[in-house]
Amino acid sequence: MGDPREPPEGAPEGGSGNEDEFRSVVFDESFVRAARIQELSARERLAGPLGRATRPRVRLGPLGTVPRQALALLLLILLAFGAAVYFGVRSPMSTAVRPEGSQLTVSLVALTPASAVHPVADPADPFAALAVGYGEGTLGLNAPTGAATGSFSRIEAAKALDTVQRYLVASSLSPATLVQGATADVRTFVTPGEQAGFDTSVARPVDDRHHAATGWMVRFDPARVALASNTVKVAGVMRVDEADGGTLEVTTDHTFVYALKPAGAPAGAPVTLETVRRQLTFEFDRVDLASGQLRLVDSVVEAGPEPCGTSTAGFLQPVLATAQGTVVAPPAPVDPGNHALAGWQVCGVLAGG
Repeated sequence: MGDPREPPEGAPEGGSGNEDEFRSVVFDESFVRAARIQELSARERLAGPLGRATRPRVRLGPLGTVPRQALALLLLILLAFGAAVYFGVRSPMSTAVRPEGSQLTVSLVALTPASAVHPVADPADPFAALAVGYGEGTLGLNAPTGAATGSFSRIEAAKALDTVQRYLVASSLSPATLVQGATADVRTFVTPGEQAGFDTSVARPVDDRHHAATGWMVRFDPARVALASNTVKVAGVMRVDEADGGTLEVTTDHTFVYALKPAGAPAGAPVTLETVRRQLTFEFDRVDLASGQLRLVDSVVEAGPEPCGTSTAGFLQPVLATAQGTVVAPPAPVDPGNHALAGWQVCGVLAGG
């Protein structure tokens, strides 16, 4: 008698007919997702080519089990990161090449007196005999109103002029700079690319056309010179222009007159007027404007009465008058064939000296 679990016609050929052997196979969701092919829907079978009932399943490796929302979010994060990197690299602030090293060129000209140097008539009013046209301190700087230059706006031009004016105050009018040996206030205006050159000029000044401290500021040796008056008379002009599309240029040409006396001299001591002309050229890019700093690229200094042949790279060397007058040796003749002397180290004669 046959097995009651078998069908009447008997077990099919090639199989036992026993369902127990298939009970260990469970077609759960993970099994379906792992399949290499996927059956088309009825709509896809009708619309597709004949004979095609399945399509290959795209394998994404470990990402194959990630939900679609998570994949979309990951894609958005990658796109945002890529955009941030791209625009960061393309940013003008990050690609701008900053000037490095010493950019300053200095020309120092000593003006020797044509005759004996005499003190002013009235030490209490040392500028009484000064010609008309000089203003007191910042009033004599004559800073113009900023105007647009093409690539730079009116506000940017005004910012450059304001920075230059404050630099001139710190480097030409401040008693701390003039006779107390201070340099920090001037240095704050110097762009980082020039600070190393500035520091070398202060620590080891030399008239090599690049590292003279007096190219950066007006300064007198505190051991020799004192101010007879904190007032400084000034006459001159400032101009703003555009060197190129990315560089704003400010040029200044001022004459400063200082009332000086020997260091430690009592009130009423003889007072000497020292005249210093500074022709300066400054450059700014937009990074400089934003930081309130400047690049001093050219400095021409004429100062007198000063003796010829004395270095003025560290300090200006004014001839201080005595009550009887101080006589200074005339300048020596210049021999163009003498290559032992630098061609840029020249001396002139002070008019009216």
